[in-house]
Amino acid sequence: MEALEILTKLIVTPSFSGEEDGTAKILEKELVDNGIYCQRIHNNVWAKNLNYDPSKPSILLNSHHDTVKPNKGYTLDPFVPKISEGKLFGLGSNDAGGCLVALLETFKFFYAEKNLKYNLIFAATAEEENSGEKGIRSLLPTLPDISFAIVGEPTNLKLAVAEKGLMVIDACSNGIAGHVAHTNTVNPIEIAMNDIQSLKELILDRVSDLLGPVKITCTQITAGTAHNVVPSTCNFVIDVRVNECYSNQELFEIIDQATESKLKARSFRLNSSGISLDHPIVTGAENLGIETYGSPTLSDQANLTCPSVKIGPGSSLRSHKADEFIYVDEIEEGIKTYTELLKEILK
Repeated sequence: MEALEILTKLIVTPSFSGEEDGTAKILEKELVDNGIYCQRIHNNVWAKNLNYDPSKPSILLNSHHDTVKPNKGYTLDPFVPKISEGKLFGLGSNDAGGCLVALLETFKFFYAEKNLKYNLIFAATAEEENSGEKGIRSLLPTLPDISFAIVGEPTNLKLAVAEKGLMVIDACSNGIAGHVAHTNTVNPIEIAMNDIQSLKELILDRVSDLLGPVKITCTQITAGTAHNVVPSTCNFVIDVRVNECYSNQELFEIIDQATESKLKARSFRLNSSGISLDHPIVTGAENLGIETYGSPTLSDQANLTCPSVKIGPGSSLRSHKADEFIYVDEIEEGIKTYTELLKEILK
């Protein structure tokens, strides 16, 4: 399989977020070797179909070629592709290399087709894992107008028609430092604990049919320098997964009112995203018997300004885990699914 060969080349080449030059060159070469003119912005590589017509709407086929760094649990070399028992092991194989090469092969399949109802734009993008400034957001102003997007992420080839947004909040509770033996102190750790408990008990009654309730989780906390000193501050981090019933700004104000600590959101831009259930891409998926669902995980959909869906081979549960892998036949099935789905739209 040509897709498998490309994926093994990508695995061999480290491509941590912001360091994707090597994999960008591999993707450029693959497109050029197939007679496809492509362009590059930073480490984002993109191309239009041969018979691109500016009077027609365009579909964006997008996935990312950056990876997280391998964790300490790896027992295999993350940069040595290995096939065993039908699995291709390697960093980025599942998230999102399998999706990327399957979308690339699909784009190549339709590249020279005439009389398509839509243009096709393929974009292999960088800095997805860290939502970096030089990722898809830096590419979007260069692209033609996009009618809607298919984002390649591992979903077991189910169609995500909605995706939760993300807001990360840095919180700081302030106290009065002093020796623990005295009573003239105010413990910021206790203030933080009360705030965290308040967030656990916070009632957010707008529950999405697709994405469920908003999920608020404290994921980091730091305070203190010695066992016998009450610290002056306690810092903690709040991870908020947002459904489409709230904007990030609105939710921040609700959380701010429910807590005593000083809060600062890192960004408000990663709102929930999705697509109308009567959109042609959704009805096309239903015609093919593809299951639809709402996704709890974030992707580059959050950076798009057009309607979008998320679908791809592989499983989200394998992403960022040690000894990451994708089944070889999942890649083949991914190409088939992408191709059949687009035929429903392009015919």
